[in-house]
Amino acid sequence: MRVRIRDFIETKEGLYFAVNSYIHPQNLFFAFLRYVPYEFVDFKIDDSNIREINGKKYVKIAESHRAYEFLKEKFDKYLFYDETIDVLMHAIPKEDVKKILRPKDRLKEIVNEENNLNELEEKCRKLALILEDYGVPIKSMGVSGSLLLKLDNKNSDIDFVVYGKHNHKNAREALKQAFEDNKLKPLSDDFWKIAYKKRIKDNTLTYEEFVFYEKRKYNRGIVDNTMFDLLFTREWDEITEKYGDRRYKSLGFVKIEGKVLNDDFAFDNPAVYEIECYNDEDIKEVVSFTHTYAGQCFNGEEIIARGKLEEVINKNGERYKRIVVGTTREAFNEYIKLKN
Repeated sequence: MRVRIRDFIETKEGLYFAVNSYIHPQNLFFAFLRYVPYEFVDFKIDDSNIREINGKKYVKIAESHRAYEFLKEKFDKYLFYDETIDVLMHAIPKEDVKKILRPKDRLKEIVNEENNLNELEEKCRKLALILEDYGVPIKSMGVSGSLLLKLDNKNSDIDFVVYGKHNHKNAREALKQAFEDNKLKPLSDDFWKIAYKKRIKDNTLTYEEFVFYEKRKYNRGIVDNTMFDLLFTREWDEITEKYGDRRYKSLGFVKIEGKVLNDDFAFDNPAVYEIECYNDEDIKEVVSFTHTYAGQCFNGEEIIARGKLEEVINKNGERYKRIVVGTTREAFNEYIKLKN
């Protein structure tokens, strides 16, 4: 039994967690709480966060603090203090797993079903076939988020997944060509404003800055008036690290400048940028755990980053430092920007 990011896990109680790591302890899966059955909720909720499938209502938990509060109060067995990173994590014991939901399986189901699809499924199918026409293998695609769980509603976007760094790069190039051919559309100002409001919860990026960075990523677009993201997930052979191979020690928050040396996994979760740091030669990488700063910069570009400084200790004793951006989903006062 193995999982990777973009998979979802359903627990025996009917809670849905989004897998958020490639590496896991032997008896646990790291995954973040996303949807809970309505009957467990005793706090005020926005109607737009209520979803329904087969007559059963679920609530989407959108804020990090709310998810932690909910688990502490009702299901503290799904909280695990991870000594390797010195952080309290959401984690599911394997004996509590009812079902693993995989994006590839769900997309295959949608593509093979020409009839009886809802409106969002139709759009997802159309997107997959367009990307296939531009040379992206359909076997390297999937769909995550609410569509994976069949909990989509009229407000849902499409969390489209592409597996493997080469396939994801090709999909972004295909999307750029599809824009030029008018097969798919880039985001309009109205959609960018929705995305900005969803992503930026403080003033770390102005709206103009946000749009500048996002437009050059080519990982987001519109299919029949619905927004989609091209999300990256590693192929199995690209996952080489095992749990416990590295330990992390928090050293406070810092702001640094540097130059990007390797952006192979810039769209991953976490996004990884190998850098030359101008402030401290021991800082070798910047990583981002928030989607906002995935694909934010590319090889050769000079950057400014603010985040948590960590010492990384490999199992062979080798040490270096990294900057972590996105210590919370909202990434308050944490960022990656171009120097110029």
